[in-house]
Amino acid sequence: MAEDTLTTAGIGRHGATRLPSVDVDSFNIELKDDDGFLGDRASKGAFRKILDTLRKPLKKNGDDPLGDKSAEAIDKSTLDQALVGDDIGAAALVHGAIEEFAQELAHVTSRFLKTKAWADTERIVVGGGFRQSRVGELAIARTDILLKAEGLQVDLVPIRFDPDEAGLIGCLHLAPSWIFEAHDSILAVDIGGSNIRCGVVETRWKKAPDLSKASVWKSELWRHADDEPTREGAVKRLVKMLKGLIAEADADGLKLAPFIGIACPGVINEDGSIAKGAQNLPGNWESSKFNLPASLVEAIPAIGDHDTAVLMHNDGVAQGLSEVPFMQDVDHWGVLTIGTGLGNARFTNRRKEKDRDRDDKKEKEDKKEKKSKD
Repeated sequence: MAEDTLTTAGIGRHGATRLPSVDVDSFNIELKDDDGFLGDRASKGAFRKILDTLRKPLKKNGDDPLGDKSAEAIDKSTLDQALVGDDIGAAALVHGAIEEFAQELAHVTSRFLKTKAWADTERIVVGGGFRQSRVGELAIARTDILLKAEGLQVDLVPIRFDPDEAGLIGCLHLAPSWIFEAHDSILAVDIGGSNIRCGVVETRWKKAPDLSKASVWKSELWRHADDEPTREGAVKRLVKMLKGLIAEADADGLKLAPFIGIACPGVINEDGSIAKGAQNLPGNWESSKFNLPASLVEAIPAIGDHDTAVLMHNDGVAQGLSEVPFMQDVDHWGVLTIGTGLGNARFTNRRKEKDRDRDDKKEKEDKKEKKSKD
């Protein structure tokens, strides 16, 4: 019965290529070279590996300004502090790692831009955990400069929202706009290789119908990597978190929509199953017998007085969708999420017909004006 509810909800399809505001041209592309997956060269772990490689000759002489810890064990704030601290050697070391990583990220990005799906991309937002630091911001800015030096007409910018919240906020853009007319918030889930984050996202739709003022009202984080649960145990914990948030939203007087948006790693099939890319999640999430949206509908059949609808999409797509309100000045744009791996998605804005008519009219007026001047 859960599957029947899922496919007849009238909300949409999981992993859809056509969403209310954008067309998803591609997501979760896995580019390869002779050394393996290209994304591995521009991951959070790749930066740490570069940093450790630069430290090796210094360690032999006992001159490593970052101490004895491996790069993996050094937190982001320590590396950020090294950039502005009094130890010039530490600053130079971190800057060196930023430069090498930016070279790798520029190479990987240019390869994406050469694919058919990413042709004519005008802007790329960069999210993921790596972006949550000064080191990450500098690496993104340096990569932008390197791409422009190659003659590529694309802007590379950090994602606007906190990466911990961007995936939750992006789930709003999976839902049809009519949901926002009677409700002021939705439930959202962002599933990662180490964490599962659930939240209540306020739409603030009346203040900004484009959802540019949306925010996370409350969220809960569970680091499942520490607990190593079974797949069923993870779903059970997820349901508990969602039910707790439903109760809190109700107690606070929020008008919670009967909708749950899910951001999940991997290639998401229309029926809510996962084709590939979920290998870091607890248990086998790619099994044909497992369907997370159906499991949630079965466990939470209604929210308020209405049947629950669930939509799931790739986590990179969801994080990118948080930028939709701020990408209206371009037609084609993408997202790269730098974390355990390199998530990716490319979008084309679906502008309203009246916007196209206005632009066509302006173009004709410009041509007429130019002709008269000539």
